[in-house]
Amino acid sequence: MKKTLIYLGLASFITIVIGALYKISNVLTTNCDAVKDNISYACNFVLFYSGGQLGYEQGKLILLAFSLMLIVVIPVIVMSVVFPLWYSSKNKNDYKPNWSHSTIIELLSWSIPILIISVLGYTAYITSHSMDPRKSLVGKYENTKKEELVIQVVAMDWKWVFFYPKQDIATVNEIAIPVNTPIKFLITSDTVMNSFFIPELGGQIYAMGGMENRLHLISKRKKIMRGISSNYSGFGFAGMKFKVISTSDSGFENWVKKVKQSTVKFDQAAYSRLRGKQTKDHKVEYFSDIIDNEQFENIIRKYLKTH
Repeated sequence: MKKTLIYLGLASFITIVIGALYKISNVLTTNCDAVKDNISYACNFVLFYSGGQLGYEQGKLILLAFSLMLIVVIPVIVMSVVFPLWYSSKNKNDYKPNWSHSTIIELLSWSIPILIISVLGYTAYITSHSMDPRKSLVGKYENTKKEELVIQVVAMDWKWVFFYPKQDIATVNEIAIPVNTPIKFLITSDTVMNSFFIPELGGQIYAMGGMENRLHLISKRKKIMRGISSNYSGFGFAGMKFKVISTSDSGFENWVKKVKQSTVKFDQAAYSRLRGKQTKDHKVEYFSDIIDNEQFENIIRKYLKTH
């Protein structure tokens, strides 16, 4: 009976592993560009099907770390099943109660972890510089423009306010970016600490009052993406999401014209309204003009006065 249960458990485990590997292979091999409306579940794994170059590189880094850890995990799982069967009381395999040392086992048990840690350490050192979020992406990749698009980001309760200084427009919970254009996000908070994150483009960075953080991203695919806050900040945190429209140059220009058609301007009254009221699932808003060109800097400065 016990042997039957062991075999059933082993069969179940093998089935689960095969199913997991099948799903992973499906995620990695599905051509999401050919799937209409991204209805395939594989295309929802945004860390592996990235819309940006940095996100793609980070996805490869995750798979590398995962694969290296499997070198340890898989043998341990196999041995946890094989050893009980091998030394079962019903089997007549050699039993060596006085055995105490094996040079081969010592070499394997020390050399494999050392190699894994060495590879991970080297990779971590290289990628922490090559994927530095504060490093400009201008000229880093082929077919990219030489001029950055600057977007100033302010975290509020519980919404995201965006300023486009060059275009002289502002929005709430929606941004548009042209493909193959380096984006420079300048990020701060007008409330508690938050975390600015666009999973499909890669990386997240914290937004803190009185500080300006920088994040450089680039989009390689025309697509509507989702941005979120990945740091809990209170009651309305779950609805603190924003839309990211990755589009062509002409599509971006049309979006800017659409925002310019708004009759509302971002003045002190608009700022006080947004800052003064905590809102959950805040609707998208457009502002055709930024009255104070130093609005973003002023938000940072007001916290510096208190320190």
